Amino acid sequence: MFCIRHDINDPYFNIAAEEYFLRDTDQEYFLLYINEPSVIIGKHQNAYAEINYEYVRKNKIKVVRRISGGGAVWHDPGNLNFAFIKNGIAGELVNFRRYMQPVLDFLKDLGLNASFEGKNSITVNGYKISGNAEHVYKNRVLHHGTLLFNTNLNDLKEALKVDPQKYTDRSVKSVRTSTTNIIEQLSLGVDMKKFSDSFLKHIIAGEGEGRIVDLGSTERERIQLLADNKFSRWDWNFGYSPPYRLNNKANISGSELNIFMQVEKAHIIKIIISGIFFKPSMAGKIESALTGLKHEEGTMTGILRQTELNDVFERISPDELMKLFF
Repeated sequence: MFCIRHDINDPYFNIAAEEYFLRDTDQEYFLLYINEPSVIIGKHQNAYAEINYEYVRKNKIKVVRRISGGGAVWHDPGNLNFAFIKNGIAGELVNFRRYMQPVLDFLKDLGLNASFEGKNSITVNGYKISGNAEHVYKNRVLHHGTLLFNTNLNDLKEALKVDPQKYTDRSVKSVRTSTTNIIEQLSLGVDMKKFSDSFLKHIIAGEGEGRIVDLGSTERERIQLLADNKFSRWDWNFGYSPPYRLNNKANISGSELNIFMQVEKAHIIKIIISGIFFKPSMAGKIESALTGLKHEEGTMTGILRQTELNDVFERISPDELMKLFF
């Protein structure tokens, strides 16, 4: 098994690397990487329903859809990400415990009271420190997970803070649980580098024939191409979401405003604006302007600014209005 650890912190690149090594090679790999602040959502999730959109937008946090199922997770420089890519026999590829066991053993070797929780989590003293997911491709499996070593738990909480009543859909929902950092549970002082080094050595020792290799220039180019053409694109990260409905409301200067939207294949197919904030004629202008557009802020804002809505914007700015559509 080839073990690859590199210093690229772009989540678009690293999520693309997992797909590349799974689908475009036949070797077995162990990947270890750290991402800049980002939210990684499951393949079958509604991206908007899983994030605090305004917080993510304000802080320029990347949202990336991975190819495996499961819920949304937070990545940042305090979070260590790992991925096993293995060959196997069809029908026997999905085995969470097989790949989580060496992670659990490593944590226990550090003196932590670690244990399995449910199907895909590892906890320490009852707090979640690792979430895992899998994806099967032909006779190969990708198993990947997180290790919350010294992550910013406030950013994690804020980025994943959502209103469960706002979006209605049939997508996979994330399960919110109490989390902690591994560093807070360790009695000895260990930094991320030492933690990462020790984890990699543990995995290599367990694999027997595991050896460290560098990420080649050709591999980098091909992974970057996949990142550019798929994993950094709005159409994949947000547009791939299943059909959904949005219900939102606000009280602006004492007047009520209600928003209903129905979205299919990333496009707004129906929108109803009601309440006493706008007259029906004003609401109708906005509804007509936005129907048929992608549910994407840049596109929607651009059309609103081009539309003759002077009477609307006397009461609310395009940016303030746009917040209600996400």
